[in-house]
Amino acid sequence: MADVHRDPYDPDRIVVRKSSGGRTLAIVAIVILAIVGLLFATGFWKADVAGGDMPEVSVEGGALPKVDVDSKEVVVGTKQETVEVPTVGVKDNGED
Repeated sequence: MADVHRDPYDPDRIVVRKSSGGRTLAIVAIVILAIVGLLFATGFWKADVAGGDMPEVSVEGGALPKVDVDSKEVVVGTKQETVEVPTVGVKDNGED
């Protein structure tokens, strides 16, 4: 939905305001939740839960699976290398 009107301060300017359906959807969801809450609060809807137990769970120790992995060989070592380092000079601009 779009609302189109002229700017009251500048008659040559047209203002277009577009609204999305997200705001309307949020309002409808809040109204539905309020109605459901009201129905539960007045006792019109009831949630009577009777009986039932938590299931019994038995946990036993296990074993890790056996895995055969063939990986590449990693060779680690050091070697002597000479690196040329540039000479850096400071130009004196006459300040102390």
